Amino acid sequence: MVKPRYLSRRTFLKSAASALAATAARAIIPASALGRNGSVAPSNRIVMGCIGVGGMGTDDLRGFMGKPEVRIVAVCDVDKGHRDEAKRIVDKGYGNNDCAAYNDFREITRRGDVDAVCIAAPDHWHVIPAVDAVKHGKDAYVEKPLTLTIREGRILSDTARRYCRVVQTGSQQRSDMRFRRASELIRNDRLGKIHTVNVRIPANNRTCDPTWGPQPVPEGFDYDFWLGQAPWEPYHPQRCHYQFRFLFDYSGGQVTNWGAHYLDVAQWSLGMDDSGPVEITGKGEFPTSGLFTTATNVRFECVYAGGVRLICTTRQDGVFDGTVKFEGAGGWIEVNRDGITSEPASILREPIGTQEIHLYESRDHQQDFLDCIRTRARPVADVEIGHRSATVCHLGNIAMFLGRNLHWDPRAEHFINDEEADRMTSRAMRAPWYL
Repeated sequence: MVKPRYLSRRTFLKSAASALAATAARAIIPASALGRNGSVAPSNRIVMGCIGVGGMGTDDLRGFMGKPEVRIVAVCDVDKGHRDEAKRIVDKGYGNNDCAAYNDFREITRRGDVDAVCIAAPDHWHVIPAVDAVKHGKDAYVEKPLTLTIREGRILSDTARRYCRVVQTGSQQRSDMRFRRASELIRNDRLGKIHTVNVRIPANNRTCDPTWGPQPVPEGFDYDFWLGQAPWEPYHPQRCHYQFRFLFDYSGGQVTNWGAHYLDVAQWSLGMDDSGPVEITGKGEFPTSGLFTTATNVRFECVYAGGVRLICTTRQDGVFDGTVKFEGAGGWIEVNRDGITSEPASILREPIGTQEIHLYESRDHQQDFLDCIRTRARPVADVEIGHRSATVCHLGNIAMFLGRNLHWDPRAEHFINDEEADRMTSRAMRAPWYL
């Protein structure tokens, strides 16, 4: 008969202490996981994916990576070179190899662990992935210009409202104190009644080879996916990446590239964030050869219901920046990325009283988006604002293309008694893409 083994009291206590110490050791949690030492606990992090990571997309990616509350888990681009480089940046930044890299944006917009997306693809690829992201419960930071067409903007804004999602347009001048200062002074009548707004945008910074011909699609570039909703055309390097903006199939030239910034400031200063002009005339100069189709020399004029005239032209001084100048009964204010000036100069020193109009203050455009994800408030460049500002750009292009006086109903968002112009507020989409 085998006798049962009994532990002495001393042996039992010693064994229990050892087991407790081992359990405690396994339960130790890194300070970073608890949000200590300046880090953010995983439960409070905003998990993001980036769609379109060449050029501005890389800048946006780096910007969001610099925010402690953000964790980027995936990148997407139809150019393998861009995609691989973005993954390398993310993995190096986090010290691992965890970042997923996709060719199809839906791999990100439909991931269950992603809270928000940054979309910096070409203009014709802004709204389709943004709508898909919103419908799948994601908030979205979408680069400017927000849209390719007026109809796209209405669909995206309405969808964002329906699904209660935060959508920030990448019009970062709304987060620049100089532009806000100018807008507050104008909104508080420091110039008296505004009668004229002059917006100047840079000239084209690319020229097209008039003898171009089709070329083989580079290895690793999903050209058919890049074309997306646009008509099929043979590949050429000047059709894609940065230069896409000079072809109407994909963008609207410098009118949408720089006008999305400076026409946006005009809308903000005039209190037109939910409206727009009622009359547009335009006459532009367009290429006669080569691939490019957008205006090389821009001039269009918008008239608002209160009588304010907005004139948008191509600047001829070679400066690659825009500027906006507001003229009123009491003087003028001009603002751009270099600074703000006025006549009389004393206008800029005038304080804004506590009972006067104080505009939404954002000092960091990406941070404003992240803050609004938490608060569920509308950001400084909310989707409806981005849509309305992009609409002014599209109206200018349509007026220059048609070369006649157009009358616009900003409430109903259609042209008055002009079916041809109305058709230009939307475009047919190549299958299988649709909105």
